[in-house]
Amino acid sequence: MRIVVDVSPLSMPPTGIGNYIVGMVRGLVEASGHEHEVVAFGPAGPRSRERIAAALDGFPVERRLPLVFPYAHAWRTAWSRLGRPPVERFVGPLDVFHFSEWMYPAQRAGLRTTTFYDLIPLRFPDWVHSRTLRMHTRKANHAARTCELVFAISASTARDVHELLGIAMDRIVVAHPGVDEWFRPDGPTADREQTYVFAVLDWEPRKNLRRLLQAFDLVRARRPDLELVVAGAKPDGAVQSGVTFLGYAPTEDLLRLHRGAAVFVYPSLYEGFGMPIVEAMASGTPVVSSSHPSLDEASGEAAVRVDPESSEAIAAGIEQALVEGETLVLAGLDHAKRFTWRACGEAHVQGFLTAN
Repeated sequence: MRIVVDVSPLSMPPTGIGNYIVGMVRGLVEASGHEHEVVAFGPAGPRSRERIAAALDGFPVERRLPLVFPYAHAWRTAWSRLGRPPVERFVGPLDVFHFSEWMYPAQRAGLRTTTFYDLIPLRFPDWVHSRTLRMHTRKANHAARTCELVFAISASTARDVHELLGIAMDRIVVAHPGVDEWFRPDGPTADREQTYVFAVLDWEPRKNLRRLLQAFDLVRARRPDLELVVAGAKPDGAVQSGVTFLGYAPTEDLLRLHRGAAVFVYPSLYEGFGMPIVEAMASGTPVVSSSHPSLDEASGEAAVRVDPESSEAIAAGIEQALVEGETLVLAGLDHAKRFTWRACGEAHVQGFLTAN
């Protein structure tokens, strides 16, 4: 097969979706061997094309990265809505076209597929900006109409796709994310004076950071030397004793922070999968995670599960993880081994072959 993957989201700094696309392409290459050809396609401006090329550096894939002016986003949007020319004009004949969140151009032939990372805008429209809701609704409805096959990053997301978009379950394949190899227990740790609980969260309502702060107050009343370190979010409002906000943290810092943490806590109200949970486990850190079913696959039986709507429950979960750390670490390391990009690539290849 000649498999064309839209990699245009890689033109932005790495996010969860961008990391998945990079891992998926790598997994496709590993799963394909010399049997299938993988083509990375991404119309972009000059600077964005450099970012895409850097993200794919070292990947043995054909690159089709046409330059578009003056605004790549407007160009991709117009192309998707106009419905012509077909993508083959830029990439040649294909057997599979896998489009992204960013565009859904027409094609002449071959299997048409895409990935759903979550359906948060459709299930919880009040949580997102109206522009985000419009964009995701258009893409989701288009995929439901035109794709012979779609992928979901978890069984939970697959159920949402079936329920909210009416896509039959036999048209949905689950392809879990993989854990990057640099998330591992050996290596340098963060140099911090106090024992700390670590979280990777922002102020988005579903991430539930405010309730975590309330829970930490309860824990700190009993453990005054404990610190909460939050990557992702910047301070918002009054300073809270014992809490450090790091804002954006590069990957190297995240690795050190994971390894050095006494506990990693992730009290999200809803996720497409919950990759930070598995990354923490792979780093050898005990995990406290939300009991919401959308995090079942990421958590497995290796995390302390807590009611995310109760600050008391989150606090109790942190206390439990501090006590049961060694047992949780062993269970987490074993659980994290299940998630590889090779397995993700194999799920895609098998899905393509079955649908064809």
